[in-house]
Amino acid sequence: MTVDPQVARFLEICAAREAFPVSDLTPEEARERLHPAYADQFGQVDPVGSVVDLVLPGPGGSLPVRVYTPEGEGQGLPLFVYCHGGGWVIGDLDTHDGLCRTMAARSGCIVVSVDYRLAPEHRFPAALEDAWAATVWCAERGEALGAAPGEIAVGGDSAGANLAAGVALRARDFGLDLQLQLLAFPVLDSDLTRPSYREHDAIGPSVAAMRWFWAHYLGPGGDATDPRATPLRAPDVSGVAPALVLTAECDTLRDEGDAYAARLAAAGVEVEHRCYPGQIHCFYRLGASIDAASACIDD
Repeated sequence: MTVDPQVARFLEICAAREAFPVSDLTPEEARERLHPAYADQFGQVDPVGSVVDLVLPGPGGSLPVRVYTPEGEGQGLPLFVYCHGGGWVIGDLDTHDGLCRTMAARSGCIVVSVDYRLAPEHRFPAALEDAWAATVWCAERGEALGAAPGEIAVGGDSAGANLAAGVALRARDFGLDLQLQLLAFPVLDSDLTRPSYREHDAIGPSVAAMRWFWAHYLGPGGDATDPRATPLRAPDVSGVAPALVLTAECDTLRDEGDAYAARLAAAGVEVEHRCYPGQIHCFYRLGASIDAASACIDD
């Protein structure tokens, strides 16, 4: 394993700042410390035509979303429902604003970013239920946003990719036709003993951090084998939407993403799987420090 030189420099800077491990923080402290960093790390943002905040009806009440429409585009665009990462505990519309703007600008899709409920205030399956509700709303009423009927995809990074995979499985079961599921550096299982965890624990997300995230998400007595929370454990993955699975060589989550891509392909699902050498977890959100982030977004 050779870490990309820019990644190595980024990790050195992070170490010099002596940031507290997330597992040493409360959820509130983690959000306060990490949210500004998430927003600042993205770097150059591509312009879009419009950004509108809306509130959808959700299973737990109001469900905020942010809608990004590309510049100069009219009606009949594909629509992409996006779920942010952050271990189901941190992250919001602002932490991933730059990413969603840039994805909308480069893809020509309307991007709908979902501000799903966070744990531990709202434990599993609240986040998944919100992601599903937003996807169904967009499938049924997306034309009001300028979307083409039936042209809908879902995606996310890290924990958001976990939700997207769960939505794709549910969409298959309920007859909702999705064109694509983008699973970027996904959390797909609760098994923290895979080789990639042992190899890259010092880079992260660490085993301690993932235990912290899972504990807050599932709560005391939560079932870490429930396939709604761990899509890799789903008894059948056939018939789901085509998938683009992105993994990174130096990411503790690499092995579960690789395993899910292989399992989808074995079940006859159309899969494109890209593992980026020398890169780390969710590096495409680190454009201020890592040049390869932009190329990954293009992919």
